[in-house]
Amino acid sequence: MTTSIPVHQAKAELFRTLGHPMRIRILEMLQVKPTAVRDMLTELEAESSSLSQQLAVLRRAGLVTASREGATVVYALGTPHIGELLKAGRQILAEILSESEGLLAELREQQ
Repeated sequence: MTTSIPVHQAKAELFRTLGHPMRIRILEMLQVKPTAVRDMLTELEAESSSLSQQLAVLRRAGLVTASREGATVVYALGTPHIGELLKAGRQILAEILSESEGLLAELREQQ
């Protein structure tokens, strides 16, 4: 018997999975193109064990897929919607930061 969880709980799990800086960096890298693990290690300047752990979390969540090309493991985004989510996150941050800059300027003017 399978029990389903409420949508809001599933969304919370998704955002928890995204709540690690290295995972975000991995997803942003994969947004550009599928990437071999060895190239990720170089780009991220990460320990192999740490990268493996973060990739496993993303794989279990279905956010990335892995395929073998000979002896090389290549990762790709599980869905293009992840790229859209990352873009939305950047836009939200840009809005928040621009509002903060405006508030900071106002506070400085009032001194």
